[in-house]
Amino acid sequence: MAISFDAALGIHPQALLVRTKRAEVLANNIANADTPNYKARDIDFRAVLAAQNASDVAPVKLDVRRNGHQSGLVNPDLAAELLYRNPTQPSVDGNTVDMQREQAEYAQNAMAFQASFIFLNRKFSGLLSAIKGE
Repeated sequence: MAISFDAALGIHPQALLVRTKRAEVLANNIANADTPNYKARDIDFRAVLAAQNASDVAPVKLDVRRNGHQSGLVNPDLAAELLYRNPTQPSVDGNTVDMQREQAEYAQNAMAFQASFIFLNRKFSGLLSAIKGE
């Protein structure tokens, strides 16, 4: 009997990819907290995963002949997935980064990443035990 990794692992591998990209975006916001006219961005995690689940077609892969290219669920330039954050209190210099919110979002994203990673780790341990016959 063949093991279907897609069925066994569920959405968690894709969730890890999106959480990784979201961590990059949030870290970029934090790094640019003092940059004039910088507009905070974020990824709508649920929308990206919902779009991935809704399509039965595999995501379009990029040509990765160059080192800077990436492939995967989220487009590297994130043009469609990135949204501007609505500031609660924008600064005088036009920067829309709220450090407390960015840090809270980053911490929440990190915890969700860790939860998916632990889930996958336990799934692989269970599959390994099943293969060994333990």
